[in-house]
Amino acid sequence: MKMFFIILAAGKSRRFKSKLPKQFNIYKGKMVLEHSINKAINSKIFEKIILVISKSHLKYAKKFKNKNVHIVYGGKERSISSLKAFEYIKKFKPNKVFIHDAARPNFSIKLIKKLSKFVKKHKAVVPYIKLDDSIKIKKKLSYENLEREKIILTQTPQCFDYQTLKRNYNKKNLNITDDVSILLNNKIKVKFIPGERDNFKITYKKDLKNENKKIYYGIGFDIHRLVKNKKLYLGGEKIPFHSGLEGHSDGDVILHSIIDAILGASRKKDIGSLYPDNKKKYKNIRSPLMLLPIVRKLYQNNFFINNLDINLICEKPKVSKYRHKIINSLSKLLNINKDIINLKGKTVEKLGLIGKEKAIACEVIISIIKYE
Repeated sequence: MKMFFIILAAGKSRRFKSKLPKQFNIYKGKMVLEHSINKAINSKIFEKIILVISKSHLKYAKKFKNKNVHIVYGGKERSISSLKAFEYIKKFKPNKVFIHDAARPNFSIKLIKKLSKFVKKHKAVVPYIKLDDSIKIKKKLSYENLEREKIILTQTPQCFDYQTLKRNYNKKNLNITDDVSILLNNKIKVKFIPGERDNFKITYKKDLKNENKKIYYGIGFDIHRLVKNKKLYLGGEKIPFHSGLEGHSDGDVILHSIIDAILGASRKKDIGSLYPDNKKKYKNIRSPLMLLPIVRKLYQNNFFINNLDINLICEKPKVSKYRHKIINSLSKLLNINKDIINLKGKTVEKLGLIGKEKAIACEVIISIIKYE
C-alpha cells in the first residue's frame, strides 16, 4: 500500500503578524514545519513527503528537498494547494494520502501509525478532541448555548483514500478549512478517532512560547596536540591541513566540547565516563559516532537544543575559511537549524602551544530546553 504525506505550508500567516511566515519560524530548536517533515520520515511508512509552499518561500524550504521530500508550489487557497499536491503524486499511483497543516508541529508518530491502521478499512480517518469550555452561538441580539458533547474540534494529519478524495475535490471547494469537509459535504462516511491535546495549531506569535519549560546550560572544553601525518577533523568535517589532532579518537575538539557541554547541561557526567581512553574499542573512533547516541538520548528525553556558541582557539587553520562548512556539518549531526549555531575563531597571540601551532583548543556553551 503506497502512502503519501502532504504538508500544507503555503499560507501567508496573516494572523501571525511576522515578516517571516510562521511555518519557517524556530520552534523547539527547528523550523515549525521541520518537525512535521522529521516525524513523517521517522515513521517510515510513507513513499514520499510532499511539501507544499509558496514559490516566494523557496529560499527557506529548499534545504528540505531530497529524494524523499518533494516541493510543490501551492495556491492562494488551501484547496488549490491540496489539488496541486494531488496532481503531483498521481504519477506515483498512491493508495492513501495524509494531509497535514505545517502549523501543527506537536503531533506524534503514534498518531500517524494509528491513522494508517484505520484508513485500511475506511475512506477517511480524522483525529479530533472534545471541548472543555461551554460554547454559545450568537443569534441576532441574544446568545444560545450549544451542547458541547456534540461538538468536536478536528485536527490534522487527516488520512484519506486517495481516489475518493481526489474524485470529490474540485475548485468549487474554496472556502473549506480542512480537507475532510469535502467528504462530509458529499455525505461520505468518515471515521473519527481521538486526537492529541498537544497537537494544537500555531496561529499567533505567542503560540510559539511555551511557559512550561526549563532551560539548562552546559560548558564544554577540549584541547589536543597537533601531530604530523594525521587527518584533521573539526566539527565532523575533514579540514585540509598539514597536521591532525592527537588523541585516542580522531581528536575532534569541537565535537568533544559539544559532547561535554550536552552532558553538562543534562547532568550526565563527562565524555571520559562514556568513552574512556583505556578501552580498545574506542581507539580511533570517529567523533560523530560518539556524538550521535548522546543527541538521540537528549531528544528522547524531550530536550531541545536552543543555542550553541563555539570558540575554536588556534592560530591555523583560519576559522573564517571553513566556518560555513563546519556549521553545515554540525547542523546535520545535531539535527538543528544553522541559525542557532555560532562559530568564532580565536587566537592566543602566538602564546604557548596553541600560539606555536602545536595544539588546538575549543570551548562551547550550550543551552537546552525541556518542555514539560
